[in-house]
Amino acid sequence: MPPATFPQLMQAHAAQRPAAPALREKHLGIWQTLDWRALAELVEQLAGGLAAAGLQRGQHLVVIGENRPRLYACMLAAQSLGAVAVPLYQDAAAAEFVFPLQNAEVAFAIAEDQEQVDKLLEIRPQCPLLAHIWYDDPRGLRKVEAPGLAPLEALIDAGRAFNARQPGWVQGEIERTVPGDVAAMFFTSGTTGQPKGVVHTHASLIDRAQAGARFDRLTAAEEVLAYLPPAWIGQNIFSYAQWLVCGYVVNCPESAATVSIDLKEIGPTYYFAPPRVFEGLLTSVTIRMEDAGRLQRALFDHFMAVARRVGPARMDGRPPKLMDRLACALGDLLVYGPLRNALGFSRVRVAYTAGEAIGPELFTFYRSIGINLKQLYGSTETAVFVCLQPDHEVRADTVGVPIEGVEIRMEPSGEILVRSPGLLQSYYKNPAATAEVLTPDGWYRTGDAGFLEAGGQLRIIDRAKDVGRLRGGAFDGSLFAPKHVENKLKFFPFVKEAVAFGDGRDRVCAFLNIDMDAVGHWAEKRNLAYAGYADLAGKPEVGALMRDCVQQVNADLAADERLAGSQVSRFLVLHKELDADDGELTRTRKVKRGHIAEKYALLIEALYAGRSTQRIESAVRFEDGRSSSVAAELQIIDADTYPPARRAA
Repeated sequence: MPPATFPQLMQAHAAQRPAAPALREKHLGIWQTLDWRALAELVEQLAGGLAAAGLQRGQHLVVIGENRPRLYACMLAAQSLGAVAVPLYQDAAAAEFVFPLQNAEVAFAIAEDQEQVDKLLEIRPQCPLLAHIWYDDPRGLRKVEAPGLAPLEALIDAGRAFNARQPGWVQGEIERTVPGDVAAMFFTSGTTGQPKGVVHTHASLIDRAQAGARFDRLTAAEEVLAYLPPAWIGQNIFSYAQWLVCGYVVNCPESAATVSIDLKEIGPTYYFAPPRVFEGLLTSVTIRMEDAGRLQRALFDHFMAVARRVGPARMDGRPPKLMDRLACALGDLLVYGPLRNALGFSRVRVAYTAGEAIGPELFTFYRSIGINLKQLYGSTETAVFVCLQPDHEVRADTVGVPIEGVEIRMEPSGEILVRSPGLLQSYYKNPAATAEVLTPDGWYRTGDAGFLEAGGQLRIIDRAKDVGRLRGGAFDGSLFAPKHVENKLKFFPFVKEAVAFGDGRDRVCAFLNIDMDAVGHWAEKRNLAYAGYADLAGKPEVGALMRDCVQQVNADLAADERLAGSQVSRFLVLHKELDADDGELTRTRKVKRGHIAEKYALLIEALYAGRSTQRIESAVRFEDGRSSSVAAELQIIDADTYPPARRAA
């Protein structure tokens, strides 16, 4: 029988191509390679150690850390025993681990380093079942003593001894595991309350990984850079499930600070990132061009204009006219090629973005310079892959077509329902929440609003609960889609985050966060002194810069008759960055709209009351757990809005 679980897939690669690289990790500037044979041996030792420690079939093993080969091996080891891998966000505060550990009754945890160990020891009194903690990186931990705390080497040594006493026992457990057994649990970001544990089987994850691989013709020759949180199912599918399905190489950066360098060194062929990463890369390009000489800037502007006019059609397989072909060839030599190389995308064959909607301008920029960036649609509950964009059928305003095995149904309300082999088994210990999203006949309620277009492409408008209508004012009854507005604002390198309000109100208002790097660089070029984020955000010159961005978005929205009412009439620049540690964003940087509206109700009131300023004081929490507050007098800025364009009769 063909391999049907993750450990079986690993063993198949180890048997068929034992010396082929499976994982690489950069350590002290040097890439270290782990081949499939060595990986299989490591997994067997770790599984033996976990068995000796008492991990049983169906129990949960928490894994917390960056992408590391030995942490991947620990997840495989747990699954080899029929246990369930539960990756958690490594940048979460200690208190955020309490609910998942209590909910999943966790007794066993793998931590990457001292930071994660400290968090687990801090919350241990609230999680009395947590008996065993093993760590990968010993730095700072050699003299730390706590019951059940040990290095990963001790687990490996225990595994060798266990396997010597009971040879073949681990292999027997691997063979006992069936596709319908639970493989992993991913906790949702908790935008509206406590996180929910999404339970997935080997079958659901592997089926979707295989469907995605067939869609894009992935092979063992692909190179992937794994730099996003393993607890996010998007990263987990691309660098774990599809890795084991296809057998390609997953590369783990040395640290977050070296990702851009490592990206250029590896030159991935298959790339995945949420929109915020592409926004950050474009911001870095914009900053570099500000420092470029006059000739370089002129060349960049000229050939980018050519790219915007011709590039997307060329990527979709429609050859341009002769003169445009010549211009593109020259642009590729002088601008597009060097730019792809500087971004680390020279070898990318397929790049995907997901997690939330990407602004059309941002999406078009990357395709214009020859990067095959596509959108996909899915969620934690669907094992990611629901819709993908076929090559040469890529559009900025859709998320592709339903792929193999997927059915889509539209509710009269506009909500999208999905049926697929990749659906969650349940929310862990939460039958009420499971019943809310899974219908009796097997459909999953996505909570997204959209529609299927004539060619079969799915178009997402927004979260169904966020789409609203204006009431009163010049745009009474107009559609309000906050995410659409926010994505357009975030295309500008100066805008890091945006939150729009307007449902049930007479106009749209917004909060903005500046991008400290981009705006700081802009200020320095103009000799504008500032003392920090709050000082820079409050400068009148920065307010004027933000107004220019808002008004450009308004002009663009006015051209769309359906969304013209979503133009931003008033806004303010927040005195602090929205932060996951302050509960304003999820760990995947999605806006917690309800929490922000409650926390900053005073500012929203000021926007709609017509005030020109408003004083605010906010609590902030630092990474080390300390709390403080920041206060500021915020300027409220009016922006020009424009009459909607009328469709031709």
